Order: sequence, then C-alpha cells, then structure tokens
Amino acid sequence: MPSFRTFTLGCKVNQYETEYVREGLLRLGYREADEGEPADLCIVNTCTVTGESDLKSRKVVRQLARQNPQAEIVVMGCYATRAPDVVAALPNVAEVVTDKRQLPKLLARFGLVDPPGGISSFGRRHRAYVKVQDGCRMPCSYCIIPRVRPVLSSRPVDDVLAEIRRLVDRGYGEIVLTGIHLGHYGVDFAGGGPDGRRVDLAHLVGRVAGLPGRFRVRISSIEAVEVTPKLIGVMAAHPDRICPHVHVSMQSGSDAVLRRMQRRWASGRFVERCHAIREALDHPALTTDVIVGFPGETEADFEATCRAVEAVAFSKLHVFRFSARPGTAAADMPDQVPGPVKQRRAGELAEIGRRLRERFFASLVGRDLQVLVEKPVERPADGRPGMLAGTSARYALVEMPGSEDHLGQLVQVTAGPVVDGRIQAAGTAGARQGRVAGRQA
Repeated sequence: MPSFRTFTLGCKVNQYETEYVREGLLRLGYREADEGEPADLCIVNTCTVTGESDLKSRKVVRQLARQNPQAEIVVMGCYATRAPDVVAALPNVAEVVTDKRQLPKLLARFGLVDPPGGISSFGRRHRAYVKVQDGCRMPCSYCIIPRVRPVLSSRPVDDVLAEIRRLVDRGYGEIVLTGIHLGHYGVDFAGGGPDGRRVDLAHLVGRVAGLPGRFRVRISSIEAVEVTPKLIGVMAAHPDRICPHVHVSMQSGSDAVLRRMQRRWASGRFVERCHAIREALDHPALTTDVIVGFPGETEADFEATCRAVEAVAFSKLHVFRFSARPGTAAADMPDQVPGPVKQRRAGELAEIGRRLRERFFASLVGRDLQVLVEKPVERPADGRPGMLAGTSARYALVEMPGSEDHLGQLVQVTAGPVVDGRIQAAGTAGARQGRVAGRQA
C-alpha cells in the first residue's frame, strides 16, 4: 500500500484543499506515512502572500526531498501558481498544479475515477473548515493574491450543506465558513438561486444555521462592507448556532494610507459598521488585521490607526509589519518606512491590542460561554490538574475542569477570572449542554 505525506502553508482555504486531496488519496488506497517513515508521495500546498512564504515553500519541498528521497513530490498552491518554473526545478518535484480548480483532475490522474465532491473529515481536529468561495479581484496595492486566484467561484448552496451535514455527522462541533474573499460568495451566480432570489453570504449562513445537529458555525475573515445588515440580522436571529464573532480586515485607520492601499472604505465608515455589529449582537468579539509601516505612513497616520483600534475596541489584533511584495504596486511606492520604525509601531499597537483583549476577557466574567472542548492542558494557568482547554464562541481561550471524555463537546460554562490570558471556568465541562457525537474512525 503506497504511503503519502502532506504539508500545508498559509490560509484556511489551503488547509481545506489539502484535506480534499488527502481524502482522495485515501479513497485510492494510499495510507498516511508514519512519523519518520519515508513516504512514496508528498503533497505540498504552498503560500505566496509574502516573500517569506515563498522561501518557506521552497524550503519545505527541499526538506521533504531529503527526508523522502524516493518520493514523488506534487506542489500546488499560490506559490506554485505564481512561479511554476521555479517550483518545477526543485528536487523530486514530479508535478506542479497551477490551478486549484484542477484538483479533481489531479486525483483522476492518480487513478481516482470518482473524485470527492467535498470533504467528510478534517483530520484530528474538532473544528472543520469549509471552503465556500474562491478568488479575489480587489486591487489592494499590497496584495499578490488576486494575481494567483483571480477567478471568482462560489460553491452551490446544496453542495455546502451536504458537506456540513457529513462533517456534523462525524462529530465536528464547529464549522468555519471560509473563502479567499468570503464576502463575495454568490456574486458569480448568474440569475441568483433556483427561485430567482439573490444568493449571497447571508443566504448561505441562514441555510447553514437551519441544519439539524449539535454544532456551531463561525464566519471567517470578511470585509466590513460585506457584513451587511442582512448578514447581521441572520447572525442575531441564531445566537446559539452562529458564533458572535466577526473578523473584519481593517489594515489601517488612516484614510490617507487606506487610499494608497486602494481599500474600499474610509476609516470612519469602518468604525461605524463595527459599532452596528456590536449593537445588533450580544457582546460580540470583533477581531482584525492591521498593517503598520505601509509606505508613506507618518506618525499621524499611525496615531489614527491606534485611535480607530481603540474606538472599535477589538478583542484581538493581528499586527503585521509591512513587507514589500514584489509584483505589487506597494513594493515600488516611495517613502518606504524604515525597519526600526515599523518594529516600534508594531510593538506599540500590539500593546494596545493586549490591553483591549484583557478588557474584553474581563467583560466576559460571569457570563455563560459556549465552548468547544479541544485538548487537555499540560500546564494549566491556575495550576489545577485535570484541566481542559477550548475556544468559546466569542473566540476566547477557556480552561475548565473535566476529563478526556469531554473532548469534542460543545459545552456551556460560566466565565471566571482571567489568568495568563486564559479564562478560567468553574464547573464540569459538558454538564449543561451534553456531548457532541464523537468522530468516527
């Protein structure tokens, strides 16, 4: 029985697509190689969002070639699309897949007559990512992704629902809807749905929320402009099924910087939409991405970003120092910000984010939290033995007492004090909501 190994770099969409190939290979009779065992086939899913991502992708291929000298290596992903000739020249590379839409044909070339229409498992995790959309056409001046994934493609609603049913039946307690530009779900559907009505992300989320079973759904990263009143209304109507958590990409709080980034919304409108989300949902978590040190960013621009972050009161910040991406407009812009300045600004913003996160966690104390129990805790923050860790619907790490029988359950606990950035919960995990069915082998 031939063996295989996979390695994934990058986003949730990449992780989903690797799982799709993995399931196809298992159908063919391949088995996953044991740790330390040389594999016959290696699948590498690459990322190209930064120059560092390109470097890591090449490094992984070379490492796999050394560790699996007889293996054929198939490379896919965004870096493979952007630089196929470079990838093809790497050691042991047998095939370069430059278009993710060709994955069923890749499996067909391996001999799979009936490639899977989706996935039915997501490894040993307790949450599963479901790709519902691909492609981006936005002209953000710092981003290379529209050049490697330019074709907008949305999966039919019925296909998405069938996939989620399979995953829920296998015991996955959280489904994360993801896409390259998630808010553009449905824009490529000509004529709308079967009844002629528009099919958009709000429609899809509403249909998912109506599925039976013990699970919750989380919406992945989305543009604030695409968190429409309709989508907010769907989330508000299903508070126990849809996580009150929205990750909205801000990037900067300076209108001058946003214009150079070629972003669609001014900072004031962004903040207003975040306030609308907060008013409509029950104590939601709002998280975001911010780039510091974009070309031409002044101290006044940076201060505007800090004010916007404070105004929204994000519960978590992902802070990135601008890195010039060859092939993007921003890479050739004048007034590049020196590295030490970017480092200082990133540190200052990260400190604001840490303080806001502590404030948000403190605001949860005494509230009931829905938690997906994910793993035992080797070193509990408060020193108590027999603790488990999980993620609340509001995207906060929670530690709670319990046994390994609780793993994979959706439970409801009461938030206690915060220790080392982790909410401590009282009571036994699972006591109030029961157990999610365990995943089948």
